[in-house]
Amino acid sequence: MASSILIKNVLLWGKERDIRIEGNRIVEISEPSSGDARSVEAEFVIDGRKKAAIPSLFNAHTHAAMTLFRGYADDLPLHEWLSEKIWPIEARLTEEDVYWGTRLACLEMTKTGTTFFNDMYWHWHGTARAVLESGLRAAISAVFVDFGDPTATEEQKRRNEQLFSAAREFAKRSDGRIIFALGPHAIYTVSEEALCWTRDFAEKNDLLVHIHLAETQAEVEECVKKHGKRPVEFLASLDFLNERVIAAHCVHLSRKEMEILRENDVKIVHNPASNMKLASGVMPYEEMKRAGLRKNILLGTDGCASNNNLDMFEEMKFASLLQKAHTGDPTAMPAHEAFEMATLNAARAFRVDAGEIAEGKLADLLLIDLNNESFVPTHNIISNIVFAANGNCVDTVICNGEILMQNRHVKGEEEVRERARAVVAKLFESDERGESEGVRKRESERVRG
Repeated sequence: MASSILIKNVLLWGKERDIRIEGNRIVEISEPSSGDARSVEAEFVIDGRKKAAIPSLFNAHTHAAMTLFRGYADDLPLHEWLSEKIWPIEARLTEEDVYWGTRLACLEMTKTGTTFFNDMYWHWHGTARAVLESGLRAAISAVFVDFGDPTATEEQKRRNEQLFSAAREFAKRSDGRIIFALGPHAIYTVSEEALCWTRDFAEKNDLLVHIHLAETQAEVEECVKKHGKRPVEFLASLDFLNERVIAAHCVHLSRKEMEILRENDVKIVHNPASNMKLASGVMPYEEMKRAGLRKNILLGTDGCASNNNLDMFEEMKFASLLQKAHTGDPTAMPAHEAFEMATLNAARAFRVDAGEIAEGKLADLLLIDLNNESFVPTHNIISNIVFAANGNCVDTVICNGEILMQNRHVKGEEEVRERARAVVAKLFESDERGESEGVRKRESERVRG
């Protein structure tokens, strides 16, 4: 970690400022200094001219290592996509595969301005190692799935207890950048007993709980058929819902369910690109806002198999435009609300003292290149960020007081790309061989015919 950083003459909300960082905190924001006396006091001095400082972004729902499946099995129905394509290839993954897939995700997120992500995936240690080495922050949960099998339930309980203990060392080594969370996958893959165990273990240890909720209409119908209640109502009946729960998707909600979510201070993650691609539906943002949930709504990309990238600039634009198109109201989800979903709302939800640039806050921030065409002209920088830009506008990334990217270069990025390519080649070798044999067989049959 750099002992001190001074960013000089950077645009901060319309005014040129100097930003001083000591350790992992912003210690001073001041008018630009006239001389070089203050510069020698900093270990690193960054010229902020023609750049703007903004808070770094939060990706509130990911499956990071699914970068390995980018572009694989697109344009398929959800059930076929999961059961015939994604789950079979995931069964082949090793911890090392997940490590390199997550390193690739961390590289992509760094280069597009995200410094925190909320992850649920297999091989927890592989993800944690990747986050530790990348310099980013993450809340990491293992996938808890038991499908009602009592043996699997007990095994998953033991595994999460062991991971909780192991996570203390990762939290220490990462200066608190790595947060352990619980990850019950969804109400249709996790038994009632396991949900209750999750509730109690999270309460005892003050842990965040990351769960998919009300993503599809089929999930709602199955829950009503099985429990006589809609998904949110079912979880409420188990006393599962509280301020620590991070519920991804929440596309299909009744007004009563929105009120339950508000009363229990549940945090909700909107994933517009993934929901559009998988045709899951549109989260009723405006109705949720009227129900008092606006500051509880966060933004996420989901995994790269269902998006297909991790660019939170694009996700902000998708989120806002989708609501305008869906409601027929051009004022729906204005730019500043989309921006807050990816910054301040998320920082509060994940208990990270960031999400804004202010003295005393964690030094998690971005420098935007104002020479990028997306920022010419800049009548309103938030509008440019949400509606015009993509992650390529990010020049410099600082997380926890450490410079992770400068001049769009990340240390070691070439190796990460090559190692990820090697993992993909190994994973899909048998698939490609089988497909090639199938093509040869079909061609032979065509010729004989």
